[in-house]
Amino acid sequence: MSSHHRRKDRLERMTSLSLKNWQSATGPDAMRLKQDAVVDMGWGRIIFGHTFQSNAALVDTICQEGAGQRDITFYLRDPHVLLSMGPDKLFMDPSHTYRLWFHDYRPGRERWPAFSIRRLSTEKDTEAINRIYRSRKMVAADPGFYLDRNTSRLRTCLVAEDLNSHHIIGTVTGLDHVKAFNDPENGTSLWSLAVDAQANAPGVGEALVRHLTEHYMARGRSYIDLSVMHDNVEAIALYEKLGFQRVPVFCIKRKNQINAPFFTTAQPEDKLNPYARIITDEARRRGIRVDVIDEVHNYFKLMHAGRSVVCRESLTELTSAIAMSRCDDKRLTHRLLRAAGLNVPRQFTASPQNPEANAAIIEELKRVVVKPARGEQGNGISVDVRSPEALDKAIAWAGQFCPDVIIESYIQGEDLRLIVIDHKVVAAAVRRPPAIVGTGRQRISELIEKYNRRRASATDGESRIPLDDETRRCIRQAGYGMDDVVPAEEKIQVRKTANLHTGGTIEDVTDTVHPELIEAAEQAAAVLDIPVTGLDMIVPNLEGPGYVIIEANERPGLANHEPQPTAERFVDLLFPQTATAK
Repeated sequence: MSSHHRRKDRLERMTSLSLKNWQSATGPDAMRLKQDAVVDMGWGRIIFGHTFQSNAALVDTICQEGAGQRDITFYLRDPHVLLSMGPDKLFMDPSHTYRLWFHDYRPGRERWPAFSIRRLSTEKDTEAINRIYRSRKMVAADPGFYLDRNTSRLRTCLVAEDLNSHHIIGTVTGLDHVKAFNDPENGTSLWSLAVDAQANAPGVGEALVRHLTEHYMARGRSYIDLSVMHDNVEAIALYEKLGFQRVPVFCIKRKNQINAPFFTTAQPEDKLNPYARIITDEARRRGIRVDVIDEVHNYFKLMHAGRSVVCRESLTELTSAIAMSRCDDKRLTHRLLRAAGLNVPRQFTASPQNPEANAAIIEELKRVVVKPARGEQGNGISVDVRSPEALDKAIAWAGQFCPDVIIESYIQGEDLRLIVIDHKVVAAAVRRPPAIVGTGRQRISELIEKYNRRRASATDGESRIPLDDETRRCIRQAGYGMDDVVPAEEKIQVRKTANLHTGGTIEDVTDTVHPELIEAAEQAAAVLDIPVTGLDMIVPNLEGPGYVIIEANERPGLANHEPQPTAERFVDLLFPQTATAK
């Protein structure tokens, strides 16, 4: 770049109206600038504060926010003055603004063979985008809004599509400021970057940002701005890697129920984990009192109209000690379900002192599952064990969690979790073991580290792949070691269990499950006489009748099944007088 261009670039930055937003536009810029500019984004409006000549008019516009929307007011001239004019209505968003000047941008050399980036084009795309938004606690939009072709030059909505499954795994929306308000600075902005927490492929967020940036560079624009929460460390690291720099631009938002966590005092239940919090949030929404008993172990009490119920996540006083023991001991669960005529795997008691007897079992079954007789969250479970040597190690590992160890026949198929509340199936989801996709450059350990950052961010730290002997066993079974580089596009399953706490992912399939599977789950809940349970099945076909029940969970995670109404049905069970018509 010549010295003349460098001087020009520095001058642009020094005189940038959007960065010196306390000054009103003058001269030709003032004539060009569209006044009182507002752009509807479907989930809310972007209000360009520096295009308003009157703070009073700006406050009035902010206060016209629609129900269920989340507006953002950007490029504020006098944020402190606006707050003083509506302290009961407005708050300063705890976000940072970053800018990438396009003359500083350096194209990446990375290639992403596992997915492609394209424009949103179908109604199915819009449904997928809203699913990702909801999973990330973002506001969804009317699907019809996205397909409005008349505004495609104003907004650019991109999606990342997995080339194998053809699922949408990420999205981002860009806004052209020239089209929005005749921007004299020739700028753009990035909004609503979101990546599916279930995506295996690395680099989805970076690819979306780069694609949008290069799209606007091709249009001849000068920069791109974005707003990111101050504590979103992973996103900030990505933006800074790409050359974004923090700039003194602030956002103001309307005080509403969606934004309440940003301007209200933290409630005691905010320290609970997501599986407890989804219940307490629904209870508070109905006016039910919540008292936290122990936030470390997620105990709380719900009280309403003279009735109180103590809960530990989804386990309550309504579950008897007998029912809990029936689920807790996998041997008892197996016997009861088998006696009721339900399908279960073959099961044997492991003998640590008699390896010959164990070897005879694997000789007969060929492939087995080893698990503690008591336990949860996938601890101590080894799946698809194929040799006597691996079996001995699996039994020893399971014995660290419970002295009694069982061996079961390995069943191939989809891992299906059904949530049964008040003896009715409320939700069904396929759980899949964690897998990584090779890039041809990064070691398996690095890919797992990236995968864990994404999963932990999406689940409040509840889901990550353990770097333990079981993970190493699964990687060795695939023919690799932790320090090996996997060829591009090759997918490796790094655990055989689909448990979310060990990095597994989940996909809602409530609407497609075969009626026989629903009937079997409800019958199992009745046999165990338990009001709330998660039944785990292995099924050859989600839309077919075949199944094998492998476990019953007395404390299933309801937060894993959004958008299904698991928390609503749970609170209905506890306080039926607060239930609304279904």
